[in-house]
Amino acid sequence: MAQKIMQKLTNLKEKLKKYTDLASGFEDVEVLYELSEQEDESLGEVTEELKQVKESLEVLELETLLNSKYDRNDAIITLHPGAGGTESQDWTEMLYRMYTRWAEKEGYRVQIFDLLPGDEAGIKSVTLSIQGENAFGYLKAEKGVHRLVRISPFDSSGRRHTSFAALEVMPEVNDEGEIEIDTKDLKIDTFRAGGAGGQHVNTTDSAVRITHLPTGIVTQCQNERSQISNRHSAMKILQAKLLEKKLKDHEKELAQIKGDQQEIGWGSQIRSYVFHPYNMVKDHRTNVEKGNVQAVMDGDINEFIYGYLKMQARKEN
Repeated sequence: MAQKIMQKLTNLKEKLKKYTDLASGFEDVEVLYELSEQEDESLGEVTEELKQVKESLEVLELETLLNSKYDRNDAIITLHPGAGGTESQDWTEMLYRMYTRWAEKEGYRVQIFDLLPGDEAGIKSVTLSIQGENAFGYLKAEKGVHRLVRISPFDSSGRRHTSFAALEVMPEVNDEGEIEIDTKDLKIDTFRAGGAGGQHVNTTDSAVRITHLPTGIVTQCQNERSQISNRHSAMKILQAKLLEKKLKDHEKELAQIKGDQQEIGWGSQIRSYVFHPYNMVKDHRTNVEKGNVQAVMDGDINEFIYGYLKMQARKEN
């Protein structure tokens, strides 16, 4: 209990410091503006300072929207392709690259739990942890189906293809007492980790698969060389999945009480990435659009995340 109180106090102090720094920055801009008028100097420096203050204000505004219980937690995300074989698997790898690039830009740590490469190209599935403050709060905006339209590099006829991939996101459990798991409910299997071949292929049964018998939830990890590390990571994913199930069950109960018609979660197409016949990325929930597709694929997705968080805040108010 004391640890939770101290953590909350630290978070509040951090927010207060960000606010005072922002207020101080705004005062500095006011002083620079007055000096530029008196000395008839260029407003370039003032404009640059004002831009930085504006960006800091937007970040602070968004952080105030992240007030749900698990928003500050690390995030566990899973990407898997839809129907379409190599096409969809390649699209899944492109999204994997996009999210790792975004995480690096935001200063988050990325840890791969499990990655299954495609037979010819791309990825059949990947599970990774994005670690840092508010990782889940931001990435929850990305949950759903992502659609790609492009001229396929795998089609010798140069035809246009549409591919789909789904992203699941769960908060990592910080308090292990919150999700209690009875070891009697677990079936644990070990197997030899797969890979692309060569000197780094594991020759021991280090990969771990855990089945939670009461729910049928299966998690696995094969990215670490140690069976103990893989088991620990697989348990972290299992805890996150059980927490997600708990939250979903609670939402269903509330919906039945209120008589609400809930939106389908995983099946909803949230965004389209069009490479041909024009360049455009559009979020179908918020109508936010960006014409620079390459920048988006390089991790420039904050505009979409912010748009979703603002939309959700309007709905709640």
